[in-house]
Amino acid sequence: MRKPIVAGNWKMNGSRSLVSDFSALTDGVNTDTVDVVICPPACYLPAFENAGFALGGQTLSELDNGAHTGDISADMLKEFGCQYVIVGHSERREDHGESNELVAKKALKAIENDLVPIVCVGESLATREAGELEDFLAAQLDALTATLSAQQLAKAVIAYEPIWAIGTGVTASPQQAQEAHAFIRAHLAKFDADVASGLQLLYGGSVKADNAAELFAQPDIDGGLIGGASLKVDDFRKICQAAG
Repeated sequence: MRKPIVAGNWKMNGSRSLVSDFSALTDGVNTDTVDVVICPPACYLPAFENAGFALGGQTLSELDNGAHTGDISADMLKEFGCQYVIVGHSERREDHGESNELVAKKALKAIENDLVPIVCVGESLATREAGELEDFLAAQLDALTATLSAQQLAKAVIAYEPIWAIGTGVTASPQQAQEAHAFIRAHLAKFDADVASGLQLLYGGSVKADNAAELFAQPDIDGGLIGGASLKVDDFRKICQAAG
């Protein structure tokens, strides 16, 4: 039985007042049946005290420390209570040139430091329309399986986020999302069937309170990685309730 996860990615948004708004986030959420994660900008991590949910970073370095201005290490995230970290979000891949191989190295660094990497994969609209979706996803996944052992992969979470649905208001239909998730699980089963069957797969891309339940009801979707709606406590709470 795969326990659902709902993770909120605040991206480059947030404030102390927003942190305060989320102090009662899990009121009315059964955290026995769904894991709730908030991934704020790193500077706000210390502002969360006694949260009833897990914290995550938005990225991490593949290196431990050193002269790497602006980077954040796994140890730094852990010191401020993180249990998760987003790895390879499409905005990191596009804005910072993160390759499939670099994303895999970051996932490995997270796992080696007892952080759960939420590894993002997903295609552009041009890739989907060209009929190259499966090849594109396979390349992203193959970089992971070339770097991680089966035992290490079992400690990861995969988030499918079609780039054309992120922040656009356009959501993949439940059928489109399920087809992509089913492909991801089947492709990883070639690497290790037992690991693939137990791996939590999240959907991300304009998930809202009014479409979450239908998306999460799909057999291979185990929760969501939420962007814009994670900045509104009432909406995010409803999404968490839909998953649990």
